[in-house]
Amino acid sequence: MTLFNYQDFFTNELTQLHREGRYRVFADLERETRSGIHALDHRTGKRVTIWCSNDYLSMGVHPDVITAALGALEHYGAGAGGTRNISGTSHEHVLLERELADLHGKQSALLFTSGYVANDAALSSLGRLLPGCVIFSDALNHASMIEGIRRSGAEKRVFAHNDWHDLERQLASVDPHRPKLICFESCYSMDGDFAPMEAICDLAEKHTAFTYVDEVHAVGLYGARGAGIAERDGLLDRIDMFQGTLSKGFGAMGGYIAGSLEAVDFVRGFAPGFIFSSALPPCVVAGIRAALHHLKEDDTPRRALARRTASLKAKMQANAIPALPSPSHIVPVMIGDAALAKAITDRLMVEHGIYIQPINYPTVPRGTERLRITPTPLHTDEDEDTLVAALVAIRQEFPRWRELAQAARPDPSALGRGDVA
Repeated sequence: MTLFNYQDFFTNELTQLHREGRYRVFADLERETRSGIHALDHRTGKRVTIWCSNDYLSMGVHPDVITAALGALEHYGAGAGGTRNISGTSHEHVLLERELADLHGKQSALLFTSGYVANDAALSSLGRLLPGCVIFSDALNHASMIEGIRRSGAEKRVFAHNDWHDLERQLASVDPHRPKLICFESCYSMDGDFAPMEAICDLAEKHTAFTYVDEVHAVGLYGARGAGIAERDGLLDRIDMFQGTLSKGFGAMGGYIAGSLEAVDFVRGFAPGFIFSSALPPCVVAGIRAALHHLKEDDTPRRALARRTASLKAKMQANAIPALPSPSHIVPVMIGDAALAKAITDRLMVEHGIYIQPINYPTVPRGTERLRITPTPLHTDEDEDTLVAALVAIRQEFPRWRELAQAARPDPSALGRGDVA
């Protein structure tokens, strides 16, 4: 009997990733705080311009944020000291949770070590413990939501992306007395489209369902104070629980939920992903609070991002770059093949000093590979022109791109609605 060869298994699986063009290469970058959009590539020793950061508003390099984080580092030290239950709750955590609850117009909020953990912990606990719960999940929900729902063991119904008619049909088919949880995102990160939030809220009220919305790609970026799409659309009081991240609009790391006192306390008391995780370092939390204060009071970064996004999209359209017509700050440029996406991003990096990572399966379905471009308020008109010119030049080198990109485009009617601002 032949014994199992672990190394051969690993090698064969990695070879297949290389063959499909899906092997992930980490760029060894050193981001510059003085510019926010440039980095030193340690592999080549060259300076590159970043066009794929999730620090959408560049708050991670904002002077107020850095000053607050440094002050807290000196005051509290580098770590939190343990889990929140044992020794990891600092006054910084308490203050940030109060401020996040206020941001969303809710009674309470709870911090997690990441947005992924927040979704996984909250949804797995809600679905597992609500008796007879049925979870209704948008077909394009993030992997963290899918994993939390899977681990809950609850009955799951997947409704077509952004199709509230399909959701309504599925809700109507379930016993009205059973607990029902509707899970969706406000802004979807790969196509950049918005959910029909008001219609979903109407259905939730009609069928007595609990609404759980992931505002990860919207908090900080939309609404008068940066609370997200629900604030922008006047729907804060119609959502039962919000989930957000602190690594994108707020430029740091971590995640959270916000909702009623009882619902949040329920997750705090039953979610292993919270109970057994060390707390965020207080210095990180202090930086987040500074970013939150800034974005609550000053919408200049949001308006700057809206202008930059609109300008870049217009230039891409004028130059026939196959960007999806997303209504948000996310600019997906369709490629349609993993190996081609890798070749294009390699060319951008090596020949043009532009850093964009290819997005491949399993993040997006096979055949819909893309570049996910994210402008920031710190990019300039010159940066835009350089990027567009590079894409135009590379398109001439890869004639297959145009044909593949056309086949990769989703149905425009599925791309949601709304404006960047």
